[in-house]
Amino acid sequence: MLAIKVLGPGCVNCYTVRDIAVHVLETLDADATIQHVADPREWRKYNLMMTPGLVVNEKLVCAGRIPSEPEVTTWVVNALA
Repeated sequence: MLAIKVLGPGCVNCYTVRDIAVHVLETLDADATIQHVADPREWRKYNLMMTPGLVVNEKLVCAGRIPSEPEVTTWVVNALA
C-alpha cells in the first residue's frame, strides 16, 4: 500500500495537492493512505524548503508548487512498480 503525505500548513494549495492525489489514486484504483502533515518540524525530515510538498512512500517528489495530475500519476505508478 502506498503512503502519501501532503506537507504544508493547511492552505488552499495543500488541499489542491491532496485533491489531485486522491483523483489519481481513484483513477488508478490504487490503495493508499493520505496524510496531511502540518508540523514544520516534520517537514525538515524531507528537506522541504517551500510548501506545499508531496511525499510518496517517504520520498519528497514535489515541493513549493502544485504538481500536475500527469506528474502525480507518474510518481504513483513508479512507486507501485
